[in-house]
Amino acid sequence: MTKTWNVAVTLTEEDGRTRAEAHLHGTGTSQLGLGSAGTPGSELRAQGLARCHPNDADVPAIGDEVAVSRALSDLAHQLLDTAARTIESRTGERAYVLP
Repeated sequence: MTKTWNVAVTLTEEDGRTRAEAHLHGTGTSQLGLGSAGTPGSELRAQGLARCHPNDADVPAIGDEVAVSRALSDLAHQLLDTAARTIESRTGERAYVLP
């Protein structure tokens, strides 16, 4: 079986601030995340923010890198939490999934 998971990242820059939204979706993701009203969904979304310090030169590429890395880090943590919840639902015991 082959599964394809895709992460799409959208960047928005405004007034020295960069916002990244990472969206994980694809085939085989039917149990990911939380949909409406706490039901399992088929996607995970995460955000990352970066702002330029007033004393630093405004280099948009750096803001992009920081915001995207923060969004992807948040996404990774959400995915680990999802795995732990799945283990707990199958075993009935508290699960710890190490990063």
